[in-house]
Amino acid sequence: MNAEAARRAPSIASRSPNASIALRSPNVMMKLGELVNRYHALAAEHGAPVALAAFELSQEETERLFSGYEEDYHIGRFFRFDEIDGARYSINGFPATHVSINAEIESIL
Repeated sequence: MNAEAARRAPSIASRSPNASIALRSPNVMMKLGELVNRYHALAAEHGAPVALAAFELSQEETERLFSGYEEDYHIGRFFRFDEIDGARYSINGFPATHVSINAEIESIL
């Protein structure tokens, strides 16, 4: 990066946590806050399993998005993937049909 580009680029400290996560994880297409909001709209309550297909993304997008967040320890610990029934996805090589998100994820948004 040349000096002019470095001067224009915002510092890491000035970015939100979600922005820096998205920059570190090229597999992530949707900001974490947006993903959590979609989960809230689909789930009866925090921790309730939601079919991955309900997020209405392509199989490739779903696998890339959830794998990207799952592999980040600070985010992935709030996610639980289950294989119940329905469309199957590969999340970091493991089969899953549903996701539940722990309420404590709000602490990092």
